[in-house]
Amino acid sequence: MHFSIPETEVRSDENGSTYVAYNIHVNGVLHCRVRYSQLLGLHEQIKKEYGNNVVPAFPPKKIFTLTPAEVEQRREQLEKYMQAVRQDPILGSSEMFNSFLRKAQQDTQQIPTEEVQLEIYLSNGQKVKVNILTSDQTEDVLEAVASKLDLPDELVGYFSLFLVQERGDGGCTYVRKLQEFELPYVSITSLHSSDYRIVLRKSYWDTAYDSDVMDDRVGLNLLYSQTVSDIERGWILVNKEQHRQLKSLQEKGSKKEFIRLAQTLKYYGYIKFDPCITDFPEKGCHVIVGAGNNELNFHVKLPNDQMKEGSFKVTRMRCWRVTSSQVPVANGTANPSSSSKCDVKLELAFEYLMSKDRLQWVTITSQQAIMMSICLQSMVDELMVKKSGGSIKKQMQKKRLNGSFQRSDSQQTVKSPPLLDSPDPSREQVVKISTKLSSVSLRGLSSSNSASDISGNDFHGNYAFEGIGDDDL
Repeated sequence: MHFSIPETEVRSDENGSTYVAYNIHVNGVLHCRVRYSQLLGLHEQIKKEYGNNVVPAFPPKKIFTLTPAEVEQRREQLEKYMQAVRQDPILGSSEMFNSFLRKAQQDTQQIPTEEVQLEIYLSNGQKVKVNILTSDQTEDVLEAVASKLDLPDELVGYFSLFLVQERGDGGCTYVRKLQEFELPYVSITSLHSSDYRIVLRKSYWDTAYDSDVMDDRVGLNLLYSQTVSDIERGWILVNKEQHRQLKSLQEKGSKKEFIRLAQTLKYYGYIKFDPCITDFPEKGCHVIVGAGNNELNFHVKLPNDQMKEGSFKVTRMRCWRVTSSQVPVANGTANPSSSSKCDVKLELAFEYLMSKDRLQWVTITSQQAIMMSICLQSMVDELMVKKSGGSIKKQMQKKRLNGSFQRSDSQQTVKSPPLLDSPDPSREQVVKISTKLSSVSLRGLSSSNSASDISGNDFHGNYAFEGIGDDDL
């Protein structure tokens, strides 16, 4: 997740006194508005709990009223502080930090704690209505949905809630995975738009875990409806013969066989992103990026209109970063003034091992850059669990909260989606460039500075080399 404090506001409290508010943005969207004293209080709590050694530097108090230049300096320092805390594996995942952000989000949006009904969508468009509190965090809402669907506790961790924006063309944009530091009801209410919805989707990448999910009736239905939905929206490529086989299995109600056949298809389990821009293999190339199978897949349109495809394995990424910058909206003038509105430009850049001795930065300019980063991080986490000999099931069970929700008397089942439409005859199969790798060595970075423009070489060849160990990176 990308934390930034791009702006400040002068506000008045209940006594009429003015103060400077620092607007904390997550993924380029306002999450909460806090005072310096609130962040100082959080800092003191962190120091008391974890000690001075692990706590990043915090901007000092000032005796006199801050000048505009000092406010700007403090804003930059607080932004770096929030980014440093979030990136720390202990502090960033601590309940102290997350609960601070949840309370600040609720206070900023001025939504009181009360019982409400929240609609959660399944992949087939079905709505599940759950009764929650406005102050319930993401884990609480996920538990409530699982309870309503009668999904077993041991499978809840295989799914996550995603914020999705419906587009006018019938498609959808996955904005982000809802995090532990936010309140889903507050997050979607604060957007003030009916275009957004919260969707339940599987949260793992390795298809081997499908077997665990398919052993349960509800889990099977959820996975089946997601698979059909991904095929219908073109995320999974299907030729005519494969489509015939899938439709036959669907008509027979053979859901497990349907999923097993789908697992053999290209891009099964991938999340596809909206068209965006990349600097690889050339600057300014239009690209459709997909995340899945421990890689970012590029389907690039070159300046000469030639189409190329390639894949970047996470095991060959030395590191990556998300950067944001303010882009003025000129309102029709050549020289926009400081009062002009600004859009947030987001970029994901990763350093990739093109060959054994050559690293190169590849940049993607996309409003979904942070969602891409979240996908990369979750792939890495999954690989590291497997590399250590651990089990994703045990890992997810550790994250379960103590206690369980009471099951509702009226359980809601997952409906089967309609039969598949015919595949798009104009959709061509393309060859993916990737091979197996044995290394895992990477780390995610976050920065508020703009990324450097680095041109890529020609998009050709096989970038993967067998037997590369961590020392080679």
